[in-house]
Amino acid sequence: PTDRTTEIGQLISSYLVKEKNLEDHTIHLLFSANRWEHVPMMKEKLHQGITVVVDRYAFSGVAFTSAKGNFCLDWCKQPDVGLPKPDLILFLQLSPEKAAERGNFGHERYENSSFQEKVLQSFYCLMEDKTLNWKTVDASKSIEDLHREIKSIAEETMEEVQNKPLGELWK
Repeated sequence: PTDRTTEIGQLISSYLVKEKNLEDHTIHLLFSANRWEHVPMMKEKLHQGITVVVDRYAFSGVAFTSAKGNFCLDWCKQPDVGLPKPDLILFLQLSPEKAAERGNFGHERYENSSFQEKVLQSFYCLMEDKTLNWKTVDASKSIEDLHREIKSIAEETMEEVQNKPLGELWK
């Protein structure tokens, strides 16, 4: 997730709400730096046996930047190589049309349907990586049904990986 409380996070926040313009390479690297800021805390929690749930993470950054057209997936992945590797990546699939119907859509940068469609294609490319445990969930379900499905997948994964060592992303 983007922690908007750090100095880097505040800069990202002002970019996302369109108060500040930043060059595309710069913002991509700032998002990655914001993730790296959290690595010590994440590793500490994981070593304590605490399950860490992250909203978005590296895959989102790669998908959004590569959707801009003048970036290849490999360049976009490089700053995040070595981050803690997730045991599970849940992709909550919702059509751009349905997403646009939800509250506040369009207020932040990148929230337009044509760009979201490109982002979706980038996510599909990322999902081809069979070294990662991607699970797609239909996000148009009711909140209760979605919660139940996510909880079930998460519990199953936690059981499978409980004695597995921490891996590194894209290494």
